[in-house]
Amino acid sequence: MANKTGVKKVAFLTAGGLAPCLSSSIGFLIDEYTKLDPSIEMIGYINGYKGLLLGDSIEVTDAVRKNALVLTEHGGSPLGNSRVKLTNVDDCVKRGLVGEGEDPLKVAADQLVKDGVDVLHTIGGDDTSLTAADLAAYLAKNDYNLTVVGLPKTVDNDVYPIAQSLGAWTAAKEGAKYFRNVVKENSANPNMFIIHEVMGRNCGYLTGQTAIEYRKLLEEINFLPEFKLTRERQEIHAVYVPEMKVDIEAEAKRLAEVMKKNDCVNIFVSEGACVKEIIAQMEAAGEEVPMDAFGHPRLDKVNPGEWFGKQFASKIGAEKVLVQKSGYYSRAAAPCEEDLKLIHDCCVKAVQAALAGEVGVVGQDENANCEIRACEFDRIAGGKPYNLETPEFKQLLKEIGQS
Repeated sequence: MANKTGVKKVAFLTAGGLAPCLSSSIGFLIDEYTKLDPSIEMIGYINGYKGLLLGDSIEVTDAVRKNALVLTEHGGSPLGNSRVKLTNVDDCVKRGLVGEGEDPLKVAADQLVKDGVDVLHTIGGDDTSLTAADLAAYLAKNDYNLTVVGLPKTVDNDVYPIAQSLGAWTAAKEGAKYFRNVVKENSANPNMFIIHEVMGRNCGYLTGQTAIEYRKLLEEINFLPEFKLTRERQEIHAVYVPEMKVDIEAEAKRLAEVMKKNDCVNIFVSEGACVKEIIAQMEAAGEEVPMDAFGHPRLDKVNPGEWFGKQFASKIGAEKVLVQKSGYYSRAAAPCEEDLKLIHDCCVKAVQAALAGEVGVVGQDENANCEIRACEFDRIAGGKPYNLETPEFKQLLKEIGQS
């Protein structure tokens, strides 16, 4: 691949929450640039856009180039992440990232120029990609000769028009493995009610896919019904995602029968399920709902898992309620083989796009037969909902008696 635009220096940053693709993406990008043009210098900004604003970076040395693929064996990010929105000036000033009266977009652009960067690769979810789009637009409008190429990271798999975001497959598989152990807690107490809270603010993809993957694991397990070791006790008895309207009373009646039969109830809940209802209750009670830098409610404070526990516990006869969250376990994993191939292919295309001067977010374009290409920034948006008509998900609900 020819270096058509004369790229001499490339920078990377990872931002937002973790996903099982960050370290691997950096590794594949470094390796691909090194193979195509070893003269290209590379740096990584520490802690995402925060590091860019502060000029805090680390050099990609010859030793790192040589061993770059070691990064594909790891989860997390070798560069570190942060949640910074370049258009949220007040937040950037409050956090000491820019001075009073400064425009964070200009500060970021000037820092890239100061560091001699020709290409910036951003690896993150919808918020990170939208911030990258804001930066790319600013650079173009103000005649900065810089190229921004993003990669779509989010375990929620909720970015338009990306068909499959990097790391989402792995997060579902890891969440399933997590619950395979947690479900055994139903033997620790009579009438146990276990709530598996899964990440997913506005999109139920990860919850639905984790449930599907978990039930695949159940197919591999041997049971001994004569000794109370049954699939029914380890089954998922309900799945609730943000796209659903949940009839609490009807579901409580159904789950109460499950409790009577199995001495336990296990449910999967998206962290964004029924959030509007929960927030309405909080505000009616005079409670303040904390928000993050992107204007999202702080879900750790809203606490949907605990809310579902309170709604159902007495109605279904639960003696003990256990809320377990798999998010931090699953999102920090190294990528599975399926994800690793997708990450590699997207990184190869991202380097090609950068060297050709193309901007956008590289991923499977669902409007172009899922071709891996640089999707234009003005087409990037968050909040893509989970399709409740997905055949595997519909079948799951039918088999557990929820449909």
